[in-house]
Amino acid sequence: MKHWIRLGIAAALLTATAAPALADGPVRVRTPEEEKASFEADRRDILAMAGNYKVRFDMRESTPWREGYAPIEAKISGGHESVRVIEDTGRVIRLQHLLVVSHEGKDHVIKHWRQDWEYEPEKVLVYSGPDSWTWEEVPERMRAGRWSQTVYQVDDSPRYGGWGQWTTEAGVRRWRSNWTWRPLARRDAVRGPVYDRYLGINRHQSFPGGWVHWQDNTKMGQFDGKLAPVVQEYVLNTYTRFDGYSVKAADDYWAATKGYWAAVRAEWDRIAATKNGIRITEAAESGTVIASRLLEIAGDVQSGKTKEADAIKTARALMDQATRAAN
Repeated sequence: MKHWIRLGIAAALLTATAAPALADGPVRVRTPEEEKASFEADRRDILAMAGNYKVRFDMRESTPWREGYAPIEAKISGGHESVRVIEDTGRVIRLQHLLVVSHEGKDHVIKHWRQDWEYEPEKVLVYSGPDSWTWEEVPERMRAGRWSQTVYQVDDSPRYGGWGQWTTEAGVRRWRSNWTWRPLARRDAVRGPVYDRYLGINRHQSFPGGWVHWQDNTKMGQFDGKLAPVVQEYVLNTYTRFDGYSVKAADDYWAATKGYWAAVRAEWDRIAATKNGIRITEAAESGTVIASRLLEIAGDVQSGKTKEADAIKTARALMDQATRAAN
């Protein structure tokens, strides 16, 4: 089981990878009818990301911003992923990604990343530097008609958050984020590069056969006590609708563990609220120092080795001990 947890974390953090340009000039006030139509169109675009997919991950360093730095070779990989709506209250939508890996005739499901969308949020939990996620207020003038997207790691701890607006440009509906800070993905963290975080913009947009997640990342590092750009990276993750894999395996895993993971999500929310954010040690292999254990507990719940109530109690204690109050 631990082998598959490590494999899952590697695959999950490979991509655990969110907001529109600020409008220039005066903004026309929309009628209530226009606001309602726009809100419903946004919801349709977000909910349309649910489904079963063949995924292609394409990550490429391009322009070096630091003298002497040589961009690494492009990294291209893929897999099968089921995306499920696990909550929809109207103004809040949560989408859980489940990675399905086949090996030696057996299907293995890895809980992958999660994306939460909130309409007109007042604040967003953002990455604020090594081991730290803090609350950031969304400017009041930028809330109307906009959505935040918060991305979570395989253990439901936060990864990054941003806000933006769904717009139509050149006939294509897309959501573009503000500039967001992010910790290193596993693909970089395990190499110990000269950069230690990303500053990026994310776009989500549909196409007839699925949707794409495009990232424009500036990889940043500390030099002489100051953050400076090292290299630009372009990431294009393409989700093409496909059900020629064991979709049932993904759904069975979620049916068995969703109660446990709901409690884990609630505990992270409690920690973020009571400790003014989340401070927890990052780990190159797994995102956080407790990710492997939380996934292992979920596996024990699925197999029947551990009762859900006992698993939740263990997870809560582990999370509380591993986190500390944010500054």
